[in-house]
Amino acid sequence: MTSQRILIADDEPLARDRLRRLVEGLPGYSVCGEATDSDRTLQAVAELEPDIVLLDIRMPGADGMDVATHLSQLERPPAVIFCTAYDHYALQAFEVNASAYLMKPVRKDALAKALQRAAKTNRLQQQPPASTAPAGGELAVRTYRGTELIDLASLIYCQADQKYVTLHHLQGDVLCDYTLKELEQHYGDHLLRVHRNTLVGTRFIQALHRNVRGQAILVLRDGLGELPVSRRHASELRQWLQDYRPGRH
Repeated sequence: MTSQRILIADDEPLARDRLRRLVEGLPGYSVCGEATDSDRTLQAVAELEPDIVLLDIRMPGADGMDVATHLSQLERPPAVIFCTAYDHYALQAFEVNASAYLMKPVRKDALAKALQRAAKTNRLQQQPPASTAPAGGELAVRTYRGTELIDLASLIYCQADQKYVTLHHLQGDVLCDYTLKELEQHYGDHLLRVHRNTLVGTRFIQALHRNVRGQAILVLRDGLGELPVSRRHASELRQWLQDYRPGRH
């Protein structure tokens, strides 16, 4: 497998040195260059064509958000991982399609996971999207580890339990402070309500059946399990299944 080439963009020498050491300690990745401000970052991307950019937000010149916006408009953009001391840019990071948002000091395990996600994002950017997959996007979630970006395409279902909502996705589970109503309103193209306390990712819906007690049950794709469906939402789900066509959801 070809090594993923990383560009480190940060105006702090110690931060660049730390990131370089972390990257060089991970198999499958190599540092192809460094940049200290926004102009040099854009120039380095043009010259070196990195697969992934580790990007600080506050740098001389245009900030990292502006750089990421410019990169996202390239024909073959690199994946972007923000590495910053500020957590209040996370929602903006979502808007510029960042692969991950890491808080300084960056931990090796967090960087490893972010690079894996970024490498996947980079591969997907170079392939035409499958007609049955929903549009891309990520959900910014505040956790005890900082702010995480959850790929909406990996979101299996969201379940409310008292005042918290748990997001079950392909990489694990995470608690968030969004309500189901907020998630349904903002991500209705990705999520379908099947119960008063459950939203399910439409790309993971396989079938609807009834168990021996006559309760409606949703079967998830790829052996990911089953979810109860309320009587109120069973007819809506049945209609969705009847109307479903590749590329519509």
